[in-house]
Amino acid sequence: MIYLKLIWSYLKIGLFGFGGGYAMLALIEREIVGPGWITEQMFTDIVAISQMTPGPIGINSATYIGYVAPGHAGFNGIIWGLLGSIICTLVVVLPSFFLVTYTSHFITRHKESALIKGVFAGLRPVVVGLIASAALLLMNTANFGSETDDIIKSVIICLASFCIVFFTKIHPILVIILAGITGLIIF
Repeated sequence: MIYLKLIWSYLKIGLFGFGGGYAMLALIEREIVGPGWITEQMFTDIVAISQMTPGPIGINSATYIGYVAPGHAGFNGIIWGLLGSIICTLVVVLPSFFLVTYTSHFITRHKESALIKGVFAGLRPVVVGLIASAALLLMNTANFGSETDDIIKSVIICLASFCIVFFTKIHPILVIILAGITGLIIF
């Protein structure tokens, strides 16, 4: 049944999605696009929408995918979608909740331990690598286009947005709005 498959997928995402939403993207894409619950175009749209709505990307995407996936399995209707949304959202959050609840006391008590420091020192570069893989994952035809002209325009917008945010104090929300207006004019 689709709900058991969703539970299993989001349990894996919740348990192994270290480093926040961007670090989870490769795992979410493999678990959700792979079985055909959504297309790659829908996935990139979910990422974009999840960034513009309040809340973490993992939870926002779980809620949306939980809503649409039952429809792909023949369970059409709002009730089935709401049930999927609730299930996916809870399942992606619960592993982290229990892990943090269980380990916070231990980590606080032993924060000066060489073992704890070593674990966190090893996790930091992995999280950076996962975020970098998410950036590469999003550099696809759904985001940059398939025509050479569109790719060049998209890369210019991407690089300009990066430079503006990285080298100035302009707020990222303003950069998003300006990029949207630029895209509307150029495309």
